[in-house]
Amino acid sequence: MKLLPYVALLPFLIACGSKSDEAADKPAPPPSRAPNEVFLNTAQVKAAGIELGTFTRRDLGTEVQATGQIDVPPSHRVSVTAIMGGYVQQLPVLPGQYVKRGSVLATLRSPDYLKLQQDYLQSQARIVFLQQETSRQQILNDEDVGARRKLQQAASELRTEQAAAGSLAAQLRLIGLNPGRITPGNIRPSVPLVAPIGGYVKAVLVNNGQFVNPQDVLVELVDRSDLHLELKVFERDIAKVKVNQDILFTVPAQGAGTRPLPATVFLVGKAFDDDGRTVSVHAHLHDTGPDAAATATLLPGQYVSARIITGRTPQRTLPEDALVPGGEVSYAYYQVKSDAKGSTFRRFSLRPGATDQGQVAVRPLDKLADTTHLVVKGAYFLDAERSKGQGGDE
Repeated sequence: MKLLPYVALLPFLIACGSKSDEAADKPAPPPSRAPNEVFLNTAQVKAAGIELGTFTRRDLGTEVQATGQIDVPPSHRVSVTAIMGGYVQQLPVLPGQYVKRGSVLATLRSPDYLKLQQDYLQSQARIVFLQQETSRQQILNDEDVGARRKLQQAASELRTEQAAAGSLAAQLRLIGLNPGRITPGNIRPSVPLVAPIGGYVKAVLVNNGQFVNPQDVLVELVDRSDLHLELKVFERDIAKVKVNQDILFTVPAQGAGTRPLPATVFLVGKAFDDDGRTVSVHAHLHDTGPDAAATATLLPGQYVSARIITGRTPQRTLPEDALVPGGEVSYAYYQVKSDAKGSTFRRFSLRPGATDQGQVAVRPLDKLADTTHLVVKGAYFLDAERSKGQGGDE
């Protein structure tokens, strides 16, 4: 009878032992980590291709940011108008077409052209008559037969008519007609409108049959032989910009992955744009060498984003693969500790600067030594794992 209390306690002891065994079988919870830390085991480090390195110091350019457009000098941009109004008879050009200097852009017709040629021929005939009359009066004056006043009058009328004929000849040349080819049997009702420069047709602003006045623009031409950059630099930065400084620029319309193209400053403006407090800076494109093909595809008027290299100083740099962009502030990772199980990495903030041959100038917002073990490859994988560990929240 004295063994009964121990028998009654036996199920309770067995139950406690069972619970203790279950607790021992459960895996220990992972150690808690700081929000900016991520742990990878050895297999993950190898699979992700994580590579470590340190800061390097390189002479990178200090720069000024600017925006602007591809442009051509005013002498390379022409608006073609008619000297005298008329109706468009032919229009053989299309936008985007290349035309040589002197090529016919349009043919105009008008009764006024006929009247101008008629007046010129009549003036030429009157000159012949006045020359003959002046010769007669000269002979009579030499023989003391005629009055000297008549000789002077004939000579005056001859000079007046010659001036009128010269004016009419100049007007004919302005509208594209050669006065030397105009005869009574060759009066033309139409005149050609020719290209004053060689270039590409930017726009055709009229159509066949339309009447155009002298102030109306028919065709716009652009000569691409002297493309350059016209940039706008803010007042606070203009003192840093000098002639012959290098520029790297991109055309956003071509996509984010396009390689920057080079240019060189040749002119810095001396007056402010009152609206934006900016100064115009002009730069020559490099149209020879390895960038010639890319430069040939640029079009006047395209928007560009540029970096003007104003100097070179030693700066800390990291490879582009080491940075995770985040707006004005980017991020990178360094190794906190490593053992046989794996490695722990910590994220830190930095401000990126100039880029040169895949190396980015960086200014860490935390104090780090040059010998810090930094992740130079695989930063994106680490950032994804860190975000996953935080439930996707930053």
